[in-house]
Amino acid sequence: MSTIEIRVLVAEDHGPFRRFLTSTIQDKTALKVVCEVADGTTAVQKAGQLQPELLLLDIGLPGLNGIEAARQIRALCPNCKILFVSQESSSDVVEAALDTGAIGYVAKTDAGRELIVALDSVSRGQSYLSRSIAEGRAAKSSPAPAGEHGRAAQPEPRGRHHEVGFYSDDRSFLDGFTNFVEPALRNGNAAIVMATESHRNKLMAGLQSCGLDIGAAMEEGRYVALDIAPALCPIMANNLPEPNQFYRFADDLIKRAARSVNGEIARVVACGECAPYLLAQGNAEAAIRLEHLWDEIARTHGMHILCGYPLACFRDKTGGDSFDRICAEHSAVISLRKTQV
Repeated sequence: MSTIEIRVLVAEDHGPFRRFLTSTIQDKTALKVVCEVADGTTAVQKAGQLQPELLLLDIGLPGLNGIEAARQIRALCPNCKILFVSQESSSDVVEAALDTGAIGYVAKTDAGRELIVALDSVSRGQSYLSRSIAEGRAAKSSPAPAGEHGRAAQPEPRGRHHEVGFYSDDRSFLDGFTNFVEPALRNGNAAIVMATESHRNKLMAGLQSCGLDIGAAMEEGRYVALDIAPALCPIMANNLPEPNQFYRFADDLIKRAARSVNGEIARVVACGECAPYLLAQGNAEAAIRLEHLWDEIARTHGMHILCGYPLACFRDKTGGDSFDRICAEHSAVISLRKTQV
């Protein structure tokens, strides 16, 4: 049976980087480059003529910049998914690009590590932000530091930050979670981690190597590390998470952590692998329901939540459907990558 190809238009003025984009796309059997252009005006014309399903778009294009081109292309080709791939990383530029209706944004400095994951995500209709972009947006919405009288300034509303990351090995997982937890603790906030014993131990060692006193943070209640099985036990009923039990458990856990930061729930972050644990056991429905419940927590509490899944969970024939449904329960798909040395 033939596979339906997704037709891709590439708009990038730098020749070597354009060749990198097209060669990466050609490695994906479901994607086909139908046109390459080097300026914004031609991108608009070709999008109108060819009606591609996917557009990779630079911002710094000659003639017509990528943001204006995206606005015009959305009008001419409303079903086209737009993925920005740009060296621009300032928050204002990123927000302007996403405001055009684009489904994703990858910084060029992240493209070598994250472009394939981004292509997989946006091809399925899921949003994607590369890690440096996602971190920049999270930092912008983080609570302000303590005021001159020692009282923490009132944090701005953080909205829904429920992200999912996929990793190929333990090093990528640990780097991703360390990069998530370390700035929260360093800024005086609280972090909840729910993971396997091995991952908890390695994460603690990684955080300590960053110069953090994890023992002190645990005594203060700012670092809470839980094992997966005991964490799941009180919320499961008939092999599925029971909403009322979950909300009681989560509310108590979050409020206890919040007490360590003046009771401010928005200053608590959480990350873990409870749903991935359920998925690895073959209970995809429980994993997806649990993600839905955590998504409600992210919405109602203004918390920043990160979930980490091993790519091995999606290699069987049912993996594609689970991947789509899991991504749909999150605000963004990011990459948990290895530290580059």
